[in-house]
Amino acid sequence: MTIARTPYGDLSRTLIDELTAAGLDPVVVYGMVETAFEEDLPHRGLDVTSAAVPSMGHGTADLVSRDRGVVAGLAVAELAFVYAMDGEVVVSDRLPDGTHVAPGDTVMSVTGPLKDLLTAERTALNFASHLSGVATATAAWVAALDGTAARVLDTRKTLPTYRALQKYAVRCGGGVNHRFSLSDRAMVKDNHVLAAGGVVPAYEAVRDANPGLRVEVEVTDLQQLAELLEVGCTEILLDNMDAPTMAEAVRITAGRATLEASGGLTIERAREVAETGVDFISVGALTHSVKVFDLGLDLRDA
Repeated sequence: MTIARTPYGDLSRTLIDELTAAGLDPVVVYGMVETAFEEDLPHRGLDVTSAAVPSMGHGTADLVSRDRGVVAGLAVAELAFVYAMDGEVVVSDRLPDGTHVAPGDTVMSVTGPLKDLLTAERTALNFASHLSGVATATAAWVAALDGTAARVLDTRKTLPTYRALQKYAVRCGGGVNHRFSLSDRAMVKDNHVLAAGGVVPAYEAVRDANPGLRVEVEVTDLQQLAELLEVGCTEILLDNMDAPTMAEAVRITAGRATLEASGGLTIERAREVAETGVDFISVGALTHSVKVFDLGLDLRDA
């Protein structure tokens, strides 16, 4: 791998292109890695443990799965190793993000100065373990919906500054991204409805202020649904409805709008909800309370 100084630091052109193709901004991701290392090495400090161990030399370590699931963020982990090792690193046998793995599977191998490799270990694992957790949770929901027409959606309930990475991991797990920000799509929620005096006035105000922008409206009952269908709203969120009510909402809508189920949903209810005929099921837990995926770094014997 050829390493060159770029606006993103010492990264290979291949790695830059890969991050870009994944829908990630290399500048932003590089900045996140820099910030992560600043936490471990403030003011360009030393890893006092690794720096003190004599004669470490060069070596190879394997990033190994301790769990069963879907990996994501391995390119970001590679970036962390490249950053810490000033480009003096060879990464090999890295699995593509979105790969299903089992305990004991090697997901990537890293060769370079052992002192720097061990300094980078936790930062690389933090990124890959968290993002693999998001991908694995998403894949579980996708599997639960298999055989239905419903798709699993993420939400804006993401860790601050991690939204692009977490939404990327959702895609790796087979899920679909909802809006990325407050400006790329309008979402009329219950407080907007209260402020405007009803679902229709709220919808029409937001629609008229943003010509051409997608507008979705949250409803809590079938009366609100009927009012919105009457004025041509084509994206509606069914908030905290039970399955029979959602099934009736699908019948009333009759294909005139896409319907998203949201609120208090669990994976145990996933198929029941999907079988009502809704188009999407949005799950905040994919990103806001996901369990990390267990990855470890195993140093090979010399």
